Amino acid sequence: MSKVMDIYGTLVFDEHTMQERLPSATYKRLLKTIKEGAPLDLDVANVVAHAMKEWAIELGATHYTHWFQPLSGITSEKHDSFIDPIDDGHAIMTFSGKELIQGEPDASSFPSGGLRATFEARGYTAWDPTSFAFIKDEVLCIPTAFCSYTGEALDKKTPLLRSMKAIDIQANRVLALFGEPHQRVVTTLGAEQEYFLISEKDFVKRLDLVLTGRTMFGYSPCKGQELEEHYFGAIRPSVNNFMKELDDELWKLGVPAKTKHNEVAPCQHELAPLFSNANRAVDQNLLTMEEMKLLASHYGLVCLEHEKPFEHINGSGKHNNWSISANGKNLLDPGENPISNLRFMVFLAGVVQAVDDYQELLRMSAASAGNDHRLGANEAPPAIVSMFLGDELGRVVDALVGDNDEYKSAKRTEMDLGVDELPNFLKDNTDRNRTSPFAFTGNKFEFRMPGSQQNLSDCNMILNTAMAKSLKEFADEMEGVPADQFEQAAKDYVKRTLRDHQRIIFNGDGYSDEWPIEAARRGLANHKTTADALPCFVSQKSIDLFEEFNVLNEVEVRSRYEVKLEKYNKTLNIEIRTMKRLVRRDYLPAINQFAAEIAENLWKVKQVCPEADTSAQEQKLKALMDGAAVINKHLAKLHELHYASLEVDDQQKRADMNAHEIIPVMDDLREAVDAMEIIVAREHWPVPTYNEILFYA
Repeated sequence: MSKVMDIYGTLVFDEHTMQERLPSATYKRLLKTIKEGAPLDLDVANVVAHAMKEWAIELGATHYTHWFQPLSGITSEKHDSFIDPIDDGHAIMTFSGKELIQGEPDASSFPSGGLRATFEARGYTAWDPTSFAFIKDEVLCIPTAFCSYTGEALDKKTPLLRSMKAIDIQANRVLALFGEPHQRVVTTLGAEQEYFLISEKDFVKRLDLVLTGRTMFGYSPCKGQELEEHYFGAIRPSVNNFMKELDDELWKLGVPAKTKHNEVAPCQHELAPLFSNANRAVDQNLLTMEEMKLLASHYGLVCLEHEKPFEHINGSGKHNNWSISANGKNLLDPGENPISNLRFMVFLAGVVQAVDDYQELLRMSAASAGNDHRLGANEAPPAIVSMFLGDELGRVVDALVGDNDEYKSAKRTEMDLGVDELPNFLKDNTDRNRTSPFAFTGNKFEFRMPGSQQNLSDCNMILNTAMAKSLKEFADEMEGVPADQFEQAAKDYVKRTLRDHQRIIFNGDGYSDEWPIEAARRGLANHKTTADALPCFVSQKSIDLFEEFNVLNEVEVRSRYEVKLEKYNKTLNIEIRTMKRLVRRDYLPAINQFAAEIAENLWKVKQVCPEADTSAQEQKLKALMDGAAVINKHLAKLHELHYASLEVDDQQKRADMNAHEIIPVMDDLREAVDAMEIIVAREHWPVPTYNEILFYA
């Protein structure tokens, strides 16, 4: 274990390194670009590129890459060496400002949703100086945006940066009304990452895990998570060693990995970093996911980042802790007396309005084939978007909506545990609600819907843009109000906004049977599948929102909708093909072989001992044959529907068919196969079972 302070950020070209390596004038000009969004001149870029190259070479780098996030959601990179041959047969190492600022990766095979044709191959990557360059595997990685030859965004980063610009502009308009000077407003993010670690030996024996990231079959383990002993339990040595190396590697990359622990399900774990600028935090989360997968193999493990790799136990989410900061001040910090903190109440009302108005977009941002298996189960929130404010803020909102200006903020209660040796401590005014998709947790909102393998750019882009809309409407109405009337006008606006959007606030149990009924009465959307959730992306309301703040134009919106639809349908196609292949080539042969063995043994027993009671064996044989018949029936139905779906050209209609016709048949087929797992002898079952996978030594 290295000393944290000695290794932290050593592989990052951060502000400290810039200050050491760059001339003072260059450093100041670059900092102005990073902090204030000032244009970057080529002469500055040339100096920065040279210093960056020298620093990288000293640390063993031989190549550089523009590291970007195409619409696939993961990261991509193409490596170019620093080598520049010269006439005498030798080579020098060069890296220019132009190479730093702009790249041309082609990258025509990435999904574009119709934005580019294959023959229109040219695409550009553009340096994002607000996210620090870093060294990974002896390659200098330069975070970049990715756009088409005609200027449309082809990536996840560009719309996020545009949305952060929108909220910066609108938040400053609001802050100016409170007499505050112009300041840099950014959204912040802390991304809690859940994941599973299983034995590599078991992983390679499960084709479904290898091809789809989840088990398509598997009977409930004899012991699951019901004893709740894995949660925060002692970490097994192999996992602990993995976590130690992961911490070291992330700290070198400047990722502020803070908390690690066992999660609820067997083999499930979590890593939580400290919050940072949302753009940088997304980059760091993607790096974290990559490092997790690479380092697990050092310990004979495989890291599973799918939202629901195993049925019958918890899935994995990625909790998006979102807040707004102005020059280091948290604008969502309620202070000691929230009701008297007018600036906080304005921003809180803005969040409530944003989430209510664009609840369907937020649900859409967390929609994926994998996450459809997770939402609504155990630790995951339901598919209905609602907000949890807690007792204190809930009472504040009720008081304002009810015109009760006499409300006094509750004092924090001192907790006495009844043991003299234990210290008393103050109870928080806001509890946590794990069933809420969007919960206030003291000075931030925790959006719990995203799945563990998703890129958080989408949901933060939507949150930022929707919040910019709320702030703009407040500023538009208040900027013409005389200064001596502003406070009362702002209070009236907050009351009206909270009253108009109170339906989105729900502090109860999101798992209860009554909640979907109540949510429907309130008029809240309940999109249970990705196919149901995606169409709202291309509604006129959504397009108008993104175009108003120059986050996405209509063409860019529609392209992303097409990409998401295509990914959903392709994922289902892979899962269906995998399921059919496994049933035909592994599970049915195993069932039939075991049935034949029983039949042969029955015949032998009857030959030797005709009077023996063989009813148990006969019942088992009948169960196997009946089970095989049911499996064949569901398999034939799945095959028929699968080929019918491939004939459907309209991607939305195909998605609807996958979600509402095919997945129920897949579920039936799984249930039929799983029922055989507990009948067939272990030596005949073709794959490791949940009992083995989840409780490896």
